[in-house]
Amino acid sequence: MQAQSTTKPPEILTACRFYLGLTLDGSSKDIDCHFLECRGFQQTQAPIEICEVTANKWGQAKTGQTVRTKLPGNVKCGNLTLRRGMTSSKELWDWFAAVQEGNWKKQRRLAALSIYNQAAEEVARFELAGAWPSSYKITDVNARSTEIEIEELEIAFEEFKRVK
Repeated sequence: MQAQSTTKPPEILTACRFYLGLTLDGSSKDIDCHFLECRGFQQTQAPIEICEVTANKWGQAKTGQTVRTKLPGNVKCGNLTLRRGMTSSKELWDWFAAVQEGNWKKQRRLAALSIYNQAAEEVARFELAGAWPSSYKITDVNARSTEIEIEELEIAFEEFKRVK
């Protein structure tokens, strides 16, 4: 019989049990904005294929052997889309407006996106370098609708890394 492990397995983050917090560098708040949805969190590294002919003879060939090698290319990040129920806070709009007004260099920030469980404990944290808002959107307004007004922010960034 094997001894049972006393370590607790990691919590799987399911959609019904977490929320997101965005914190911008230079902010006086612990969390600047809370979100319930995040899309486009992606980092890719396309392969670069190199083909060369070596001096090795292969079979009956009179020329060298062709060798293909795949090397990692540059890392590319997608834009991140964050969605939440609209609040009276103008922080997201003000950040977006500052970029529109030409003050984009100061608005490029180190942003931290944290995932919290329902006990308000941070369980994962990602840092986004050079982040700035590239799009701001609210859903269509219909006075007869019972749906929540959604505020959406698209953030462009240069790189991200998981720090927790």
